[in-house]
Amino acid sequence: MTEFEYDVLVIGGVGVDTIVRVDELVAPVGDSVHVPPIHDYVAHTGNGVALGFHHLGLRTKFIDYLGEDEQGAQVLHAYNRHGLDFSWLPAPQGTPRSVNLVDREGRRFSYYDGRHPVDLRMPTAFARPHVERSRHVHLSISNHNRDLFPLLRESGRTVSTDLHAWDGVRPHQVAFALQADLVFMSAAELGDVGALKPVMRSILDQGGAALVVATDGANGCHVLRRGDGAVRHFPVVEPLPGRSIVDSNGAGDAFVTGFLHAWFGGRDREPDLEYCVTAGQVAGVYACGTAGTHTSFIDAATLAAATRPPRTSP
Repeated sequence: MTEFEYDVLVIGGVGVDTIVRVDELVAPVGDSVHVPPIHDYVAHTGNGVALGFHHLGLRTKFIDYLGEDEQGAQVLHAYNRHGLDFSWLPAPQGTPRSVNLVDREGRRFSYYDGRHPVDLRMPTAFARPHVERSRHVHLSISNHNRDLFPLLRESGRTVSTDLHAWDGVRPHQVAFALQADLVFMSAAELGDVGALKPVMRSILDQGGAALVVATDGANGCHVLRRGDGAVRHFPVVEPLPGRSIVDSNGAGDAFVTGFLHAWFGGRDREPDLEYCVTAGQVAGVYACGTAGTHTSFIDAATLAAATRPPRTSP
């Protein structure tokens, strides 16, 4: 059996979020409004997934482009503090940024600058050594990752991806949806389950995924596994004791890490789907318990305690 240096390699998806807390996600009357203090956070999807895996105890490697700028320095300082193994290439137009509005209920709307040049691609020569040393690859939907699938197929590694709020049509996500083994997405743009189910089915019918998971906020999540006749719905879990919902930034990334942490635990047997979903939901709810993006990460002991079935009396 091959011994891998890393349990998981995360490719792409780091930047800095500026969080603005507002009463509601609408433009107020006038030309300005007072808000609570505005903060910058090291963020974006690859960052959240990599740090989530790292804090769950998985041997994690993260690679991406990073600007040689103030935001890039902030990223490197944060990874040194967390102890995350990170390698990077200089980003020609600097570190990506996002401004996120967060309302009183913890809901958010993001303005993402997507500043990487459209023709930027992650070099195979840079990615290959990291892929070869990793058991599993999580590929962010950063445009510069889209040419890596031939390398990943050649390597034989399993691949997961997160399509985020996909409408089932927008072409950017199609290659990722159809070439990954485990596909995560958000139902946010599809409106209702009736529109969501055909999109999930099409991913399996047209691609090679074994599983599609669609998170749906307060409605829980929906799962379709290859070979199953119907999409299964799982209701949302309750907030953890002492952790009310204050900010949904990073909840989706935390769900991915909790789910896959449980999924990897079943390598030698069929993974328990219900447990994987519960682990993902608990990790997501935990992430909502603090303000800001990717500011707290559940650890393996806390996740295990929160997902352990209740003891029954004899």
